[in-house]
Amino acid sequence: MALLPILTAPDPRLKQVSKPVEKVDDDLRRLMDDMLETMYAAPGIGLAAVQVGVHKRVLVLDIGEEGNRQPVRMANPEIIWVSDDDAPYEEGCLSVPEHYAEVVRPRAIRVRYIDHENEIRELEADGLLAVVIQHEMDHLDGILFLDHLSALKRNMILRKLTKAKRHQVTVAR
Repeated sequence: MALLPILTAPDPRLKQVSKPVEKVDDDLRRLMDDMLETMYAAPGIGLAAVQVGVHKRVLVLDIGEEGNRQPVRMANPEIIWVSDDDAPYEEGCLSVPEHYAEVVRPRAIRVRYIDHENEIRELEADGLLAVVIQHEMDHLDGILFLDHLSALKRNMILRKLTKAKRHQVTVAR
């Protein structure tokens, strides 16, 4: 397994829509495993392939505690049901480091996906699990959690990220 570099906003590759995969094969399983290792090391609880520069409809997540890992690997996830009620949740993102904001999403969902064994599965999720799945699925469509915020707040965060990137480049020279 390998650690992969995580893209950070405002990298334009994060805004690209990911392509469906035909099947989960050994190469895709290796990508999923590398993504999990990268996510755990970051540390995070979800990661979409686009965040590591791979534009495939693949995501991984794990909301379990260390010592009780419960990794989920999804290819071609699609939401097939959402609850009528919404819930706010304070979200962060490995591609938007050190910034958090409240986002309102459906409280519960049902998602259909292909698992790491190339089997079609369905999962009902609520609470944090539902939030993480929806957040990572947004990435597959080129959407960051920032896109759910007001233009003022979004632009303020993006300016800070751009400034931080410029500072990193200056320090690296």
